[in-house]
Amino acid sequence: MTTKDKLNRLTNLKEKTLAGGGQERIEQQQARGKLTARERIGLLLDTGSFNELGAFITHCATDFGLAEQQYPGDAVVTGSGKVNGRHVFVYSQDFTVLGGSISEVVGQKVCQVMDMALNTGSPIIAIYDSGGARIQEGVLSLCGVGDMLLHNTLCSGVVPQLSVVVGPSAGGAVYCPAITDFIFVVKGISQMYITGPDVVKTVTHEELSHQELGGAEVHARKSGVAHFVADSEKECFQEVRRLLGFLPQNNMAELPIVEPGDAPDRTDDSLLNLIPDDPKKAYDMKKLIHSIADDGDFMEVHQQFAPNIIVGFVRLDGRPVGIIAQQPAYMAGVIDIDASVKAARFVRFCDAFNIPLVSLVDVPGFMPGSAQEHGGIIRHGAKLIYAYAEATVPKVTVITRKAYGGAYIVMSSKHLRGDINYAWPTAEIAVMGAEGAVNIISRKEIAASDNPEETRRKLVGEYRDKFNNPYIAAARGYIDDIIDPRETRPRLIRALDMLKDKTDSNPFRKHGNIPL
Repeated sequence: MTTKDKLNRLTNLKEKTLAGGGQERIEQQQARGKLTARERIGLLLDTGSFNELGAFITHCATDFGLAEQQYPGDAVVTGSGKVNGRHVFVYSQDFTVLGGSISEVVGQKVCQVMDMALNTGSPIIAIYDSGGARIQEGVLSLCGVGDMLLHNTLCSGVVPQLSVVVGPSAGGAVYCPAITDFIFVVKGISQMYITGPDVVKTVTHEELSHQELGGAEVHARKSGVAHFVADSEKECFQEVRRLLGFLPQNNMAELPIVEPGDAPDRTDDSLLNLIPDDPKKAYDMKKLIHSIADDGDFMEVHQQFAPNIIVGFVRLDGRPVGIIAQQPAYMAGVIDIDASVKAARFVRFCDAFNIPLVSLVDVPGFMPGSAQEHGGIIRHGAKLIYAYAEATVPKVTVITRKAYGGAYIVMSSKHLRGDINYAWPTAEIAVMGAEGAVNIISRKEIAASDNPEETRRKLVGEYRDKFNNPYIAAARGYIDDIIDPRETRPRLIRALDMLKDKTDSNPFRKHGNIPL
């Protein structure tokens, strides 16, 4: 065979590799409104930067007709490339090849890029479009899934792991994206579930479509499994690229700092009118977040899930910062089970990758009621306490209005190692609100009064004037300064600049026992 013949053979094999499961299956994929595995990589990575690995690997199975269904590269495309000039590793499941099912060699290919990501300190982006483990391979396919799950766990907290679910992700393999840091889904095509609709119907007699059971909206709004939801694959991959811009390459790398287009000393007069005079009236905390952020840019995480608490990323003077904030416009900003878990997970991610935390506090307390108590709010609320207390990154807090009881403590207070704690003049730091406190401590006096309502109003006013303000906490050193709301952005920037070289540590241990 001549050199030309050998090159022709290579060209033919490469063409077969690029064809995936063949033109017919590519057309079927497109008919479902979905892109191919390679088209997705093209949207994710900088043009021309993809370096493929394992392009010619094939499975060795022969049962159930698999001997006649061999495709170079099998059901996943793996390799590395760049996003905005920064190196990443990627794997993209190919639904045109045996439904994107995970075989023994698919697991080997995926674990290879995860090992390389660990060794080079680079983020991993996983693109999921698979029916799960390849049934025809039996335990060998389960070995592939298990190895992937192990590698996801070992990579956790070392390099950022982003999952993009743009098709089915089913069975035990759905725990691969679940272990990663952030999950992106697309309306109409994403599906995540442990058991599919047919099994659910057989076992529980519920009749649900794929989207009703595990679609994008379900996981973005109800389960909280998905962190970002997009209308199209193109929009989804643009958001993946945007998120990577806030994240370091790994847990030892510097944060990506950009040249700010916004003055660090910029003030905002509109913040003087943010807090209503009536303490029972709501306002939108996102107005404050956009006000303090460079150029008003805020990338919200978990936007549709537990909206009573807000988490996401901004830049302050070019530096990435994680934001945790109550949302008084929803459920008065109370902390419930879902809000506790949502915020705790975000705090722990930021701490793992050395992203400073800014907490904006207006919290009346934890959610009361039997549903919350029986649902385990003690256990779930403890996760948020644990996350804040364990975090060693710079932590700056601003109390805008209410900070009552245990909810005051949990929201990055001095008692949980908050570094700098500010309050607006409108802040109320107390065990509880004035009305609730008076009803408890003055109930006998009110009952004995000739005019109980008038007495109650008088006592509530006295209590509010004496206790529901930031000055007692400031006098005790629990508040570092009471600041003009207009100066919130420059004060935060100066505080974070002061803390940029902070070092702190926890007692030596294998790991703590977070109340999962």
